[in-house]
Amino acid sequence: MENLFRLVDHEEFVSKRCIWVNGPVIVGAGPSGLATAACLREQGVPFVVLERQDCIASLWQKRTYDRLKLHLPKQFCQLPKLPFPEDFPEYPSKKQFIQYLESYANHFDINPHFNQCVHSARYDDTSGFWRVKTAEVEYICRWLVVATGENAECVVPEIDGLSSFQGEVIHACDYKSGESFRGKNVLVVGCGNSGMELSLDLVNHQASPSMVVRSSVHVLPREVLGKSTFELAVMMLRWLPLWLVDKIMLLLAWLVLGNVEKYGLKRPSMGPLEMKNTKGKTPVLDIGTLDKIRSGDIKVVPGIKRFNGGGQVELVDGQKLHVDAVVLATGYRSNVPSWLQEGEFFSKNGYPKMPFPHGWKGNGGVYAVGFTKRGLSGASSDAVKIAQDIGKVWKEETKQKQQRTTACHRRCISQF
Repeated sequence: MENLFRLVDHEEFVSKRCIWVNGPVIVGAGPSGLATAACLREQGVPFVVLERQDCIASLWQKRTYDRLKLHLPKQFCQLPKLPFPEDFPEYPSKKQFIQYLESYANHFDINPHFNQCVHSARYDDTSGFWRVKTAEVEYICRWLVVATGENAECVVPEIDGLSSFQGEVIHACDYKSGESFRGKNVLVVGCGNSGMELSLDLVNHQASPSMVVRSSVHVLPREVLGKSTFELAVMMLRWLPLWLVDKIMLLLAWLVLGNVEKYGLKRPSMGPLEMKNTKGKTPVLDIGTLDKIRSGDIKVVPGIKRFNGGGQVELVDGQKLHVDAVVLATGYRSNVPSWLQEGEFFSKNGYPKMPFPHGWKGNGGVYAVGFTKRGLSGASSDAVKIAQDIGKVWKEETKQKQQRTTACHRRCISQF
């Protein structure tokens, strides 16, 4: 207890309310944070979840487009201890996934502290506790679980002349529907799953999208003969080496989709699964965009050189396009370096330094969940391991306290 009092300076004690957390503090109430909280609940470990927004899964609720569905079958996206409802489709919609997450939080009695943006978190060597500070409160805890994820902040590239472009410029996180772009020429910057799907949505709302493809990309069919491509890959990896599964996947993609390179979608030299494992780059699962590219409804264009005046954009190959709006499907990044004052476990890019599957636990009671670049299944795996690790210590110490209490009680009785 003496160490606990050393934590707080007099000025901070007066200006901030300090709360001792009898268990871990989980930063983030997205799927990763909820999964960890649920697993801790099963272990009987108390916790506090801090969330900067006013709802759970704020990325899904506030920063995703209307037509979004899970790209993988639901069995690969469910969180630990509670499957999706049986009547949900194989690929649940955004609304259904949010409904699942809300029922998940209710089922495990997870009640995050909302509007609690963590400004800093650091480990106090003197006391052996973590100091987690928000604007008004300082939480003191033994364990810290970083669950802010890989998509905490939008990535906005610097493009010459973009700041002076007079048309609408939005990031994909602010895109809801193509309805407001009806009849407009829209430049979609980025060709990942979001860029591809937003381009398709724009076409479906009678807009004319041009999609910027600067680098090579793997495009795979979402399904082959009615079977999920991802599920097929998982099955084959049980028996075959990764390099061979990659070759089979590319052969299947060629049989189903044909030669996509003639449409400006050059494939990387590295296979899709190897690229996912080594670089964290997810292949695009086609849900109809390729048909619109073939028909010419979606134009594939190379990189941008600069934006000129009057809504004109100049491409690296010399082409010049007139566009009315720009959608930046340029991805997201971790925000961990902006608030976590720690340099051993996390690297400067906001990811654990140790590669999967060893990046879930650091020294001093710090853990990371949802940074595996393996989606919801990777986050679930992290959550289970973290809860088991903390739960083991918690149960041992609780048992020792009970034994000491019992022994003390017996001595008191004997004295009487």
